[in-house]
Amino acid sequence: MKKFIYLFMAVAALGVVSCEEDNDVLTGNKNEGGLLSVNTILVPYVVGNGNDFEYAASISAFQGDIKVNSVDIYKTFTTVDGVSSNTALLKTITFPNTAQVENLDFTATYNELISGLTLNGAALSSSDSNLSIGDYWTLTYVSNTSAGTQAQNLKTTKVSVGTRFAGQYNVVQCEYWRLGVPRPDVTGPFLGTVVTVESVNATTYRKLEWAGPFSGNEFYFTIDSNDNVLVPTTYDGAVQLLNGQPATNCTETPGDITYACGFAGIQNKAVRDDVLGKDRIYMSYGYLTAGSGPREFYEVLEKVVD
Repeated sequence: MKKFIYLFMAVAALGVVSCEEDNDVLTGNKNEGGLLSVNTILVPYVVGNGNDFEYAASISAFQGDIKVNSVDIYKTFTTVDGVSSNTALLKTITFPNTAQVENLDFTATYNELISGLTLNGAALSSSDSNLSIGDYWTLTYVSNTSAGTQAQNLKTTKVSVGTRFAGQYNVVQCEYWRLGVPRPDVTGPFLGTVVTVESVNATTYRKLEWAGPFSGNEFYFTIDSNDNVLVPTTYDGAVQLLNGQPATNCTETPGDITYACGFAGIQNKAVRDDVLGKDRIYMSYGYLTAGSGPREFYEVLEKVVD
């Protein structure tokens, strides 16, 4: 088997597909057949989809007198820090050899991606919640032909780790209480505002610019493996500040946020929309102003889908 060639591509877009031929000629003359093309260059891996969620990719073969009978797909895991695992076989897929140009789709789950791989002498975690943003798998392809030859394809597929809930969101509901008094006059103009949620790691997110209807803020929140949402009072060892005041939430400081936490709606939950992709984030949070009192928010964000 020829030596594996690893081509790591730092691509941050979603679902990049290449239609360019690879020119990995196995026979010395591509008209004779045996040419493999990698159609899917990037597969976004979404943390939290579950260990059995199937991520899809596609390859194709030009079949002539010499045919691609099967393709061995190998996998290697690389951390965001550049540390790589061993390489192991992911699966072998077989072409039907019924047409001159054949496309073949295949899938891989988290369980399949981690099986047989070790990093620094230890097996990869059985939970994808331990992945970091920027980790990735590289899939490489070795063709087995009817002529009894093998060849490593130059192109690879990168399975890149991201998180489901990062993106742009519409504010579809926002309630605000100042010292226990509701203020729809403040929240009304804020409805429909598009806010940005960024990934920090597998379970931590950063909300830019807005705390409730107030601009000039940035804060962190978490979504755990059960889709529970929390705006913690501290992040990375420091007190979280909203409008310059310490943050409050329903878990750590329930006495300072009674109106938002008691609001009749879904509380502190991420709700997945697997049909349209319009995931929603429900969160109750606020801040406590020294010498004055609590400010409380109940907020519903809906993901913007292109």
